[in-house]
Order: sequence, then structure tokens, then C-alpha cells
Amino acid sequence: MPLPRTVSRLRIRHLAAAALLALLAWPPLAAQLMPTAADPPQDAAPNLRSVGFLVVDGVYNTELTAPVDILQHIRFHSQEDWPEIFLVSPDGRPVKTFEGLTLMADYSFANAPEIDLLVVPSAEGSMTTDLENKELIDWVRQTGRKARHIMSLCDGAFVLAEAGLLDGKEATTFPGDQDRFEEQFPAVKLVRDVIFVDAGHAITSVGGARSFDPALWLVERLYGAAAARGIGKGLVLDWDVSKVPHRLAGK
Repeated sequence: MPLPRTVSRLRIRHLAAAALLALLAWPPLAAQLMPTAADPPQDAAPNLRSVGFLVVDGVYNTELTAPVDILQHIRFHSQEDWPEIFLVSPDGRPVKTFEGLTLMADYSFANAPEIDLLVVPSAEGSMTTDLENKELIDWVRQTGRKARHIMSLCDGAFVLAEAGLLDGKEATTFPGDQDRFEEQFPAVKLVRDVIFVDAGHAITSVGGARSFDPALWLVERLYGAAAARGIGKGLVLDWDVSKVPHRLAGK
């Protein structure tokens, strides 16, 4: 005797549901449909949103312009994101470099936006008057603590150390000033005979004509070796970190 039409329809629905559940449980299809822990979040933060350069009267051209060049060129080698680059002076007014160039600051200490990477280039007063400037050191301390990364070029390491941002970390500075640095900041572990030291949060370097290197290294660390090599090529620099004396703290 045939089943009532309502029963037949119910059975068909049960069979269809069972078949769908079995299909969804099939590993290859489930792997495509179900999210995994390895999937990156849709709203993942960009590598660097902002890079703030501290500029004061007497800042040295090379220690400023070299990392600016490198970091500004990220936009040509990253399809995902690139940072906004800006200069911060204590009062937002123009500053004059040691070599005589006049720089227009984008922000002051009072109105600077959030900074992901704080860069402190060397300046004429990095070992003297800048260290006695409480407003400057307080701003560097507060900003550096909140930043994802901090970087110094040449004697900019003195400013970071005075702000307490290098305590307990390995660091380096201009070779001719390393004895003075070691004596003045015993809480910092000085590293000699390297171009830069990556201590995780802080990257310090010897400066001078090697001021491109720590910035290229940070690009490689955050955006990959291809991006760093591409930026180097555009600036006629043969970038290969294996050929650069450096120290990765903790490695």
C-alpha cells in the first residue's frame, strides 16, 4: 500500500537534510567553507600607519633624509598599506638642520597624531642640550612607550636612552661616541662593531651613510625581503642584510 503523500514528502525532506549534512562534513568541502584559526582577520591592522620623525634645530641631514627616503618608498612596494610620514618639532615651527636646510614641521608635540614608528635622528644637541630639555625627553618617553616601534640614527640613541626607552635592551650608536654612551647609560647593553641592533621594540644604529640600513631592515622585517630589495634598487642600493653587520637581540 503506498504511503500517504505527506509521509513521502516528509521522508524526502529527511533524506535531503541527511545528504546535505554528509556533504558539509566531507573534509575537502568543510575545509573550504569553515573558517580556521590560520585565516587572517578581515580588519587586521596595517604594518605601519604612521611614522613620526622628531626634528629639532641642528638635526643632521643624512640621519633624517635616509630613513625618510626608505620609509616613504614603501607605498611603491606594498599593495596592502603604507605609512603616513611626517615631521614633529617641539612647537610645530620650522627647524634648521646642522647643514643649514630649513625644514617645515607637520606637527608639534601638542598636536602630533598617534605614531606607530617614532624615529629619532641625531642632532647637534643629542648628547648635550637635548638631554636637558625636559619637554622633549618627556614627549619622547610617552610617545615611544605607545609606539609599536622606535628607531634611532647615530646619537639619537642618547635621546632614547635618556627617556628610559632602552633600559635593559641591547643598543648601539655612533662608533666615536660609544664609550661615552656606555658610561652615561649603564642600564643599556651597548653593542659594538655592528651597523644596527634590533632589540624588538627598539632599533638603534650607527648613523652616517649607513642610516639607510636600519630602515631597510625594518621594511624587510614588516613587509618582506622583496619590498626591501625593491626599495634599495630604486635608490641604487644593493640591499642584502646578510652582508650588513648587525645584531638581532635574543637571536
